[in-house]
Parts: sequence; structure tokens; C-alpha cells
Amino acid sequence: MKLLIVEDEAGLRDSIREYFTDAGDVCETAPNYILAMQKINMYRYDCILLDITLPHGSGLDILSALKQNRHPDGVLIISAKNSLDDRLDGLGMGADDYLTKPFHLSELRARVIAIVRRKSFDGNHLLVFNEITVDVQAKNVAVNDQAIKLTRREYDLLLYFIANKNKVISKNALAEHLWGDGIDMADNFDFIYSHIKNLRKKLIDAGGKDHIHSAYGMGYKFSD
Repeated sequence: MKLLIVEDEAGLRDSIREYFTDAGDVCETAPNYILAMQKINMYRYDCILLDITLPHGSGLDILSALKQNRHPDGVLIISAKNSLDDRLDGLGMGADDYLTKPFHLSELRARVIAIVRRKSFDGNHLLVFNEITVDVQAKNVAVNDQAIKLTRREYDLLLYFIANKNKVISKNALAEHLWGDGIDMADNFDFIYSHIKNLRKKLIDAGGKDHIHSAYGMGYKFSD
């Protein structure tokens, strides 16, 4: 998953980032309203962990901007405020969930996973694309019921392809999703080809079809 953590409390922000990063997720952070707005205007995320009270602005204004621009990012509000009005305001504006501080990081992760699954995969934890089956809870992949081993990058790449099946995805979008916005500094995206090549080989070696198609000059499409 690719996450944006919008939280001004440095200790909590770092704890969340480390917890999700250790689990293999790509995490970016924004300590204030201004930087958060810059990021949501430039990049897309599987889920945004959004504090309401921020320096220079309100998290609810960030949520409003996301919805006005029809951005598909999932939003989980995390806030010390526990009033019913705050909860209803956030959910009424389109937030996917609301978690009150303090909370256990394990519960936070469970809620984020539920949001991403609901928005990207219609709530299913078992994804099926023709002969390919992905268990997003166990992070297992099988082709024609034969388990295959993927690296973390290959697994994330396959999941991103399935979530965007039949769409042309640019190399830039792939790199940004898997490595975060720091990838903008890369001279080229040739390294993506290696990951795609390895993923394609493993799927075909297990008896699968070649679903990864090059769209010349644009990127890749995952389809029949």
C-alpha cells in the first residue's frame, strides 16, 4: 500500500510511518496543512491518514479538496477530538473511517487495510483474475492453484496491476506507487522493467498467461 500520514505530532507520525514501513508499505508524511495539500495535488495514495487539527489549516479542508477534485484516495481520519459532531462531519464529507486517539497501531492498520480492500477490491480479501488468485490477507499468490513466491515489489506490482486491470499505467505511476514520490529524482525508470520481467516470468513458469502488455511510449496494461 502507498500511504500519506498527515499528522503534526512528530512522535505519533514517526511511529505510524515505522510501523507501516516495517510491514512493507510505502509511507509519506506531511506535518502540516500546506505540505499535505501540495502532496494530494501531486500524488495519489491508497489511503490518507488524516489528522483534523493541523498547523496552518484543517484536515477537514483537505478532505473537502479531495472530494471536490474527485480524487479516489481512501481517507481515515485520526484525531484527538472525540465529539460526535467531529465524527459526523468527517464521515459526512466522505471520509471512509474515523479513529480516535489514542489507538493501537494494529487496529489502525486493520482499518486501513479494510478501507483499501473495500475501495480497490470491492471488499474481497481473495482476488481472482483468470488463473491468478491473490489472498491479500495472507499475501499469498497462486496460479492455477499452484503457489508461487514473489518478492515484496513483485507482489505489490501484481496487486497494483490487478487493481488497475485493463488500464494503461505509465512507468512513472508504477514507480511512484511502489517507491513513493522520492522516485521523481530518478534519471529513468528502467529498473521497473526488471521487476516486470521477473513477475512475468514467474507467472508464466507457473502455467499462467502473459497478461502484462507493453503500451509503446505509454507504459503497461494488465489484461486478457
